[in-house]
Amino acid sequence: MAGLAAAFGSGAMTNDIAGIKKSDVALIIGSDTSEAHPVIAARIKQAVNEGTLKLIVIDPKHIKMADFATIYASQRPGTDVAVLNGIMNYIIQHGLEDKDFIKERVEGFEELKKEVAKFTPEYTEKITGIPAKTIEEIGELYGNAKVAALYYAMGITQHTTGVDNVKSTANLQMLCGNMGVEGGGVNPLRGQSNVQGACDLAGLPNVYCGYQKIGVEEIHVKMEKFWQAELNKKPGIPMTVAFDKAYDGEMKAFYIMGENPMISDPDLNHIEKAIKNLDFLVVEDIFLTETAKMADVVLPASTYAEKDGTFTNTERRVQVLHKAVDAPGQAKHDWEIHQMLAKKFGYDWNYSCAEDIFEEIRRCTPSYAGMTYKRLEKNRGLHWPCPTEDHPGTPVLHVGKFAKGKGTMFAVPFKEPAELPDKEYPIYLTTGRILQQFHTGTMSRKTDGLNNIAGPHALVSVEDAEELGIGNSENIKITSRRGSIVTKAIVTKRMPKGTIFVPFHFHEAPANILTNNALDPIAKIPEYKVAACKLEKA
Repeated sequence: MAGLAAAFGSGAMTNDIAGIKKSDVALIIGSDTSEAHPVIAARIKQAVNEGTLKLIVIDPKHIKMADFATIYASQRPGTDVAVLNGIMNYIIQHGLEDKDFIKERVEGFEELKKEVAKFTPEYTEKITGIPAKTIEEIGELYGNAKVAALYYAMGITQHTTGVDNVKSTANLQMLCGNMGVEGGGVNPLRGQSNVQGACDLAGLPNVYCGYQKIGVEEIHVKMEKFWQAELNKKPGIPMTVAFDKAYDGEMKAFYIMGENPMISDPDLNHIEKAIKNLDFLVVEDIFLTETAKMADVVLPASTYAEKDGTFTNTERRVQVLHKAVDAPGQAKHDWEIHQMLAKKFGYDWNYSCAEDIFEEIRRCTPSYAGMTYKRLEKNRGLHWPCPTEDHPGTPVLHVGKFAKGKGTMFAVPFKEPAELPDKEYPIYLTTGRILQQFHTGTMSRKTDGLNNIAGPHALVSVEDAEELGIGNSENIKITSRRGSIVTKAIVTKRMPKGTIFVPFHFHEAPANILTNNALDPIAKIPEYKVAACKLEKA
């Protein structure tokens, strides 16, 4: 999140996976960890089973991780700020905050204290639906922990209040002194293999590599000198905004690489109209995705197993990847495609391999400067920041001090989601992932075995199914203000009354026909996790 980049590594985990064994308590909120991040989930389960870790899970759905939890709480979708404010209220009221840490390393505490004062357990219950007693139990366990870790994923970020939600997680961890210690930290779990690396290396519209801000004169001069080129001083626009501009006819061409917005983006009817409104669409991908089928030109890329390079994973560990098999047909490495295009445009790019590019990366990216392929292979990866070649890497951020000096607490008021249930659309819709499929299914849905295990469906509560006369495995029609899908109902006690869950992987019943493209005003992230819908028999 942009407002926290300086203090919390631009959405990176502040701590490493190995530190899970050093935690006394872990809080999972907005992450179906066993489905979307099974390796980290296994480490957490192991620590719980060994008796070293007590787990708190807060999620509208009774996720599998809740089976391992000391405390589980189901909140009304979109009320995470109220939940976290309520926990902090209890901690402050009972004097469980880390007073020394706050005094020495934090600013903004008094403003935070004033904001959360009204979030008593009873007031929090009215907003969130979590019983006041459960709020008290969470506050007691978390506030008394010697070291507590917080894990979240897109259940926190994919809201119109996503930035507020992230600020609130940081508030809680600073309040309890859980920053800069092994087993603590704010730990956002990245959704795909190299999302962290893409962000680190300028896959964002407002920064150069290493989160060096566009528009800062000193950085601008440095990057122009490095690349010997004139660079625009204005930040670009986020992808979500770009589709709106295409819809309005302002943007005329897209180059889409390794992305399948015709499954992954909200309000798919809107996305389809935006793409059809383009004059020219290029898609670079490994298969003919739903988006690639609409392209004027498709450039065949290679998969992770067919190329060399580096991946940066969710814990900021940079690792070298070596080619295992040759790419088929005319498929090429991404950098080869880009270099061929650059030469067509008149630029003299002369990289000979992925390592050449990494050497350039580390020369212009301070947090990667100390990494070489040799060091990465010898150490099985290094955590950034790693500024010099004798630096061991940084598994835990913010030890002793924050990068920007004092950490900033924010007084975050609660705001409702952009769309709430009403008489016409009385059910909360939330979306997400399942273990058996991966993202838009570009790879995983090529496998019959996985498709047989997990196909399109919606999780429906027992109460809602009984009220509507829906039987298990019957087809249901789900309708929002943006469209309808038909899919199979899975009736389960894991869903609360009034909320359904639809995984977004399936083109036969695309959840994102239904979702709302309302954006967080700062991060421009869509509100995938809360929309209003209605159910009926198909």
